[in-house]
Amino acid sequence: MLRFYNTLTRKKEDFTPLDGNTVRMYSCGPTVYNYAHIGNLRTYIFMDLIRRTLRFEGYKIKGVMNITDVGHLMADSDDGEDKMAVAAREQKLSPWEIAEKYAKVFFEDLKKLNIGVPEIIAKATDHIPEMIAYVQALEDAGFSYETSDGIYFDIAKFPGYGCLSGANLDDQLAGARVEVNSEKHHPADFALWKKADPRHIMQWDSPWGKGYPGWHIECSAMSKKYLGDTFDIHSGGVDHIPIHHENEIAQNESLTGKQSVRFWMHGEFMLVDGGKMSKSLGNTYTVADLEKRGYHPLDFRFFCLNTHYRKKLNFTFEGLDAAKTSRARLNAQLKEHAEGSNRIPVEKLDSYREDFKKAIEDDMNVPLALGILFTAIKEPKSKDIYELANEFDSIFGLDLNKAALAEPAEEEAVPAEIIALSDERTAAKKAKNYALADELRNKITAMGYSVTDVPGGVKIKKI
Repeated sequence: MLRFYNTLTRKKEDFTPLDGNTVRMYSCGPTVYNYAHIGNLRTYIFMDLIRRTLRFEGYKIKGVMNITDVGHLMADSDDGEDKMAVAAREQKLSPWEIAEKYAKVFFEDLKKLNIGVPEIIAKATDHIPEMIAYVQALEDAGFSYETSDGIYFDIAKFPGYGCLSGANLDDQLAGARVEVNSEKHHPADFALWKKADPRHIMQWDSPWGKGYPGWHIECSAMSKKYLGDTFDIHSGGVDHIPIHHENEIAQNESLTGKQSVRFWMHGEFMLVDGGKMSKSLGNTYTVADLEKRGYHPLDFRFFCLNTHYRKKLNFTFEGLDAAKTSRARLNAQLKEHAEGSNRIPVEKLDSYREDFKKAIEDDMNVPLALGILFTAIKEPKSKDIYELANEFDSIFGLDLNKAALAEPAEEEAVPAEIIALSDERTAAKKAKNYALADELRNKITAMGYSVTDVPGGVKIKKI
């Protein structure tokens, strides 16, 4: 039985779709004002794993992902300028040119990482009428109020506010800073529609004058249009829990009186060298940055798969090196299996399949599933194992089917540094310093080479 961890209930729950065999799923997409960094992309790998798991279980998917190209302010709490307007001014392009530029790269990155694209891509600026209608409906129902700069949702009218994040509004009010907008009834009230300054480069006619939508209303309007009042899964990063997703729930459930999402699923943060990822630190790496350093995008995907989606993942280049080496070794072993002639008993293959299925069904325990694959490839060389690995790859998305097609790499000259380390290892073994010898072997492996003792010396080979 498939079980997912539900952020709303804070526990794992059995999952079945609301309607037959089709899962309706909404995924928070990018705000296309800049390049997506690897922290963002970990969240989309997580989204992809959900989709792959659902298909693995035999479900069909009606998935929606938004593209935010207006309305996302510099601070999630409705402070500052629109991110698209800021990017347009800084890069001397129109907001639409900015959106097209970065959306194009985003989808190219998804393709490189084998991340499947949801069935419906909903661009915010294509859905302004739906957003206006949604805000109007909330206003008519008495859930909003108007200020000099916009229409705001009155969270006091929604008793369930805080259900997702566990936020206590009384504590939040007591600790709130002095608000820039003194017209708000409560610091956590949020913008449904912002009135635009005449010079604002993105604005539309509305019942409240010219303006543009708030960020949170976009997802509510588009999910309702394509998935209905209640749908199965909403995915995103943990950073969306306290504000964006909390606000979506307030909007949705105030308007319909129904539970809007059955399973809220969130991927954890990615750290870099144990700290926060930020532009000021210069560590917001992109897929292009990794490629320039000699990594394949699937090295990064493999790196992510080794940590459960609900755990923080610390990115280091040493860790990515290890992932690159491990993925290369996996492909090399699978190539040998593809050419092997041994037969593996059906019972053993089925046992691997059963263990794999249990791991995936337990809230997508992909690291455990990878461990099952690595156990299986220790079997005698057999095409059965190669085919089994490709069954498992329906979840992993690592292009394991290409391992058998890979041409043998041309022999390259072994770098002097590797040879020196190998010589040190040989000397350590002669001195019976086996701990040092093992340490040197591990260092050589981490640098992408294997060292094997053979009669008369050692054999060094690029992994």
